[in-house]
Amino acid sequence: MTDPRSLAGRIADALSAVEGLRPATSVAAEISWLPTDPAGGSVDLSTESVEIRVVALRLPLPPLLSAAEARVRAVLDGTEWADARIRLVVTDIDGAAFAD
Repeated sequence: MTDPRSLAGRIADALSAVEGLRPATSVAAEISWLPTDPAGGSVDLSTESVEIRVVALRLPLPPLLSAAEARVRAVLDGTEWADARIRLVVTDIDGAAFAD
């Protein structure tokens, strides 16, 4: 069985590698002495779905979200979430994304 906490961290790491997106983390994730999940609260795993909250750093969104979905799917392969529905939620768009 895959540890959900560890998997959430691996998903957040995979999304960090997508240029133009970053995981949307809570303020508590930045407090090193406070025990939080490695994804900073940006990943929720349920039996049937994986929800990831992200911040877009650039536009357009469709290619960024496609790249993110592919990376998340690669992380999920071989786990009990391999067939789960992936839901990417853009919680914010960085103002610099509109400058281009």
